[in-house]
Amino acid sequence: MSIFIKNALLDNGRMCNILIEGDRISSVTAIDGEESSLVNADGTSLDVVTVIDAKGMRAISPFVNMHTHAGMTLFRGLSEDMPLERWLADIWEGERYLDRESIYWGTKLALLEMIKSGTATFADMYWEPDVVAKAVVESGIRGAISYCFLDGGDKEKAARQRDECVQMYESLKGCSPLVSFVVSIHAHYTVCDENMLWAADFARKNGLKLHTHLSETRKENTDHFEKYGISPTRRLYEMGILGNDLIAAHSLWLDDNDIELYGRCGVTAVHNINSNLKLSSGYRFRYNELRDAGANVTIGTDGCGSSNSLDMLEAMKFAALMQKAWREDPSAMPVNQIYQIATVNGSKALGIDNGRIAPGAKGDVLLIDTRSTRFIPDYDFMANLIYSANSSCVDTMICNGRVVMQGGKVEGEEQILAKASEHIEKFVKKIKKR
Repeated sequence: MSIFIKNALLDNGRMCNILIEGDRISSVTAIDGEESSLVNADGTSLDVVTVIDAKGMRAISPFVNMHTHAGMTLFRGLSEDMPLERWLADIWEGERYLDRESIYWGTKLALLEMIKSGTATFADMYWEPDVVAKAVVESGIRGAISYCFLDGGDKEKAARQRDECVQMYESLKGCSPLVSFVVSIHAHYTVCDENMLWAADFARKNGLKLHTHLSETRKENTDHFEKYGISPTRRLYEMGILGNDLIAAHSLWLDDNDIELYGRCGVTAVHNINSNLKLSSGYRFRYNELRDAGANVTIGTDGCGSSNSLDMLEAMKFAALMQKAWREDPSAMPVNQIYQIATVNGSKALGIDNGRIAPGAKGDVLLIDTRSTRFIPDYDFMANLIYSANSSCVDTMICNGRVVMQGGKVEGEEQILAKASEHIEKFVKKIKKR
């Protein structure tokens, strides 16, 4: 399959034609106001299946949401105005009433929201990964889907989860180029040391990424210091878990020594500004220090249970504004850096050749409609994208060489909304009976 995008503006301001063949961008050709044509350099006709006229649109790389819990869309607005510890207890109680089908439709709803707001790749940490994988393949976007360890120190449960992880990995291995398998350690305070070590060893033996929550709250760090005498980051380092394959969500309460370890080990830190603010976990994410130490800094929305939204544009705006505010420095986290964090750095973390519109890169393209009021005047496209635009400006999404949204419409979206609403109604009835 091939896709020909004509008359698209790129970040250099030049109008170009973009040809995607298979799952890769094969050519990007400046047209300098000339009429677009479907011919090769030798004059022969291009064998193109889909032609998209991108006049009035800017072609950029789609976003990479590096930490979320997709199926948790069912919890949007359910547990409000709570600190993390109370919120977790409330969510875990509610999750007892989930079934595989509700997680499937909750995930479908999440993927629809991500597509409509410009995300083509996401790193997930939730239950029933085979169900999540099915939803991902159907959606056409890319998911780094994890088996999540959360044993609470229960030895029988810990052993059972090791077996389940192996079985799930074997069943999903090679199921689709859109699906990569990840091993998640929910957190150092919810998973026993034996399973944390086993998970890291299993992931590394099989070339997989690790995904965990780390230093999300002040209380988490304080409790850890009281118990072990060192920070959570230091203990994971001494256990051999830190590495350039580790995705560490939140990474908020890090001291200078922790940051040095992140940089030394090449850890990917995920900034989750919206959930951190909403749960009152904190706001002083040490981006400059992590970047300068050599850590790979990325951004995620977290799940809808805590952030309520999967909109990366919203997360990028809040992240940039908050850096400027707490540092009292208007030059902190400029627009080009926050865009790189949300595209290039996320792609790097997941081992995807992406984050650029160039020959050889993955066939992922996002078309932003600049004819919106959000982009007029157009002095600075990137500033408008980060500070002014919203999901209504996202017109077309192409992921892995497939059009998954065009003209703001996703195939089957009405059914997804209806079925998700149906399962939410059933879910709420179950909760009310408890």
